[in-house]
Amino acid sequence: MIYKWWHAFVRKRTKPIPEDKAILWKRRLSFAYALFAWNAFGLVVYSAYKGKADWAHYYGIKSDEEKSIPPGYAWANTLGIKNAKVYRISGFKKVDEYDIVDGEMVTKDKVETNT
Repeated sequence: MIYKWWHAFVRKRTKPIPEDKAILWKRRLSFAYALFAWNAFGLVVYSAYKGKADWAHYYGIKSDEEKSIPPGYAWANTLGIKNAKVYRISGFKKVDEYDIVDGEMVTKDKVETNT
């Protein structure tokens, strides 16, 4: 969203360009953006394929101990949540369930249910 003051600022300090020239540059910039976005997507897919999906662990920012912590427990610690019930779901199945009590993970037996 461009505010009116920004629009007025730009209009005062620039001169209009012909419409055909504007369309030409819009096409060029659109093509450059599409090329850049496609290459960025390819880089992400290639990195995931090569095992660099968890880049923080790959580059040594995250330790093996931090990587082994389940994501629900890690987010609860990050957000400062002391008591929580965490459900792990894969597809339409509940894969795992555990509680976080006073900041410590209390593991229950793994239950496979078809809910």
